[in-house]
Amino acid sequence: SSGINAEYGGIEAHVCVQQTALDLVSLGYDVHVIVDATSSRTDTDRVFAFQRMRQAGVFLTTSESMILSLAGASDHPQFRQLQKIIMTEAEDTKLLSFPTL
Repeated sequence: SSGINAEYGGIEAHVCVQQTALDLVSLGYDVHVIVDATSSRTDTDRVFAFQRMRQAGVFLTTSESMILSLAGASDHPQFRQLQKIIMTEAEDTKLLSFPTL
């Protein structure tokens, strides 16, 4: 690990997001893909892309986890505003229906 983090989401998990993640891992980056900020044309492509990325050493996380991680702690000056954003009910990502993740 180079100690450098890459944290992102995107469109077409099984193509662009996956290839970028694999390239960054091969360069020594710690890669974090935000699963609820990443889509694919089909759920099958999306789930298998996440599985492949995880097998390659990519960390899979959620937007809420990433936001709170970047804030650091509840004493962050913007914590209350961030909390309001993440407490807003989000659309179901359907990822929990895939026990292999």
